[in-house]
Amino acid sequence: MSGRIRRADAEVRKTEILETTVRVVLERGFGNTRVADVAAALGVSTGLIHYHFSSKDELLAEAFRFAADADIARVGKVLAEGSNALERLDRALRDYVPGDTGEAVWVLWIDAWGQALRDPALREISEELDQAWVTLFERIIVDGVAEHRFTCTDPGAVAWRLAALLDGLALHVTVHRRSMSRDQMLEHARTAVCLELGLPRSALPAG
Repeated sequence: MSGRIRRADAEVRKTEILETTVRVVLERGFGNTRVADVAAALGVSTGLIHYHFSSKDELLAEAFRFAADADIARVGKVLAEGSNALERLDRALRDYVPGDTGEAVWVLWIDAWGQALRDPALREISEELDQAWVTLFERIIVDGVAEHRFTCTDPGAVAWRLAALLDGLALHVTVHRRSMSRDQMLEHARTAVCLELGLPRSALPAG
């Protein structure tokens, strides 16, 4: 019993370290985050951090995976909501738009994309997250075709184009706020969806 308790305590501590690392990265960026910064934020020694993570690179990669897993889990919930494919697709679009809480997530993703150019671990996690969203869009489009709501001969290609468009728009919403608002991003996304899937623009709400 005591062994299981110690393992459970270790997992709780590890989760606390990962959550704190994500917060520190949001403040300082991947490139400027040190193990000492995470330790200071937690009020512990760097030795405790290194007990769970052998290096700073491992700590940062695991923190990014921790955040990505939470986002991927959120993606999965979208598939279970909505009475039809059109409602699920619009919910996915709204979830993609950086919001009051989602903007922090986008700051993390944008920073990670830059680091992923030189960090194979971050690149793998980033690709996994991208693929999760593309798969979500593809599954919804396939469902919509089966329900005779959408017209589409290549759901996979449309899913990739939609995800790429949303990534670019979200970057502007997060970084270039004067050039793109959340409402404008959603309007562009809904317009693109209607063009891709043979829907009248009135099929989705405006703005």
